Amino acid sequence: MGQATPAMNLQIRIAAPDDVPQLRVLIEASVRGLQAKDYSPAQIELALKTVYGVDSQLIADGTYFVAETAEPGRDPIIVGCGGWSKRKTLYGGDQFSGREDSLLDPARDAAKIRAFFVHPEWARRGIGGMILEACEKAAIAAGFTRLEMGATLSGVAFYRAKGYLAVENQSAPLGSGEELPIVRMAKEVR
Repeated sequence: MGQATPAMNLQIRIAAPDDVPQLRVLIEASVRGLQAKDYSPAQIELALKTVYGVDSQLIADGTYFVAETAEPGRDPIIVGCGGWSKRKTLYGGDQFSGREDSLLDPARDAAKIRAFFVHPEWARRGIGGMILEACEKAAIAAGFTRLEMGATLSGVAFYRAKGYLAVENQSAPLGSGEELPIVRMAKEVR
């Protein structure tokens, strides 16, 4: 992959296991900084413990992308991430108890768009769109014609603008009597 975007000097590439420490920091910053309008502090903190997080299966499958700075003479910094999955799990990192890692059949199942996070300082610069485009192309190349996700309330408008339609409202259990409202969204692709 490794495509650079000249305007922001970013590179989109496949995530590697060595990226996990930076991804953890990015995910926490993104959730706390960009989801505060849609979720309570309790929901955010519980979600960070039980749902959100790095999904090492996506990294192992080679279906997780990162956007990183590509400044000459400086170490790259990961400013966004997101992936697609050929597995049944709709959302949730390694710590999520509702994981279903069995493989999907591209002829009848929808690939899952998963785990999108952008650092708040880099939000609304097209990074999510670049990662989503890379995910959609890769899923299509793997034979999928439908995509779906469990979108956070903060992400619904973004995904709608990218052609995804709301299918149903759902909630992810967080424990302590809390739930995280999400929206299952889907899109046909060719």
